[in-house]
Amino acid sequence: MENRQHDVMRQQMIAEIVADAVFLTAQLGKSAFASRVIEVMGKIPRHEFVPLELQPYAYLNRRCRSATADHLATLLIALMTDLLELRPGDVTLEVGAGVGFQAAILAELVDQVYSIELIEELALDTRRRLQRLGYSNIEIGVGNGYYGWNQHAPFDKIVVTAAPDLIPPPLLASSSPAGKW
Repeated sequence: MENRQHDVMRQQMIAEIVADAVFLTAQLGKSAFASRVIEVMGKIPRHEFVPLELQPYAYLNRRCRSATADHLATLLIALMTDLLELRPGDVTLEVGAGVGFQAAILAELVDQVYSIELIEELALDTRRRLQRLGYSNIEIGVGNGYYGWNQHAPFDKIVVTAAPDLIPPPLLASSSPAGKW
């Protein structure tokens, strides 16, 4: 697929996210996501984060599963990012690095991102991908996000892209007193 097609698909993705936010105004309590979040999502090449066979689907607002990872729907990614109300100086932890798309978005909005992944092979691939794409403010670690990443705590913002049933107490303890989830 050519870059021009990806650009068009990315812009369609953004238009859908913006429209969905308006549609969900009652549930969200607002009619739009922060413009910074939308701008960043509009510039990151999501197709670089999925296997070649899934690239035609990279910009659709649905989960995209591959053999190595489960890619969240773009609307959910926009919502989680927006709810964090990120500021440039925030030290941010992502639990569940996956393929690194969420980490790339966070890295465009804050100075430092720490992202932890349970599956070592996935973490190593993600680290290489983010380095290839030029991200130097993301550190990918291998470990169980249940415990946070204490050597870099406290965190101003924490996003859990993995799916625990409950927020783990050790993860809560790694948040700064004014931290946001």
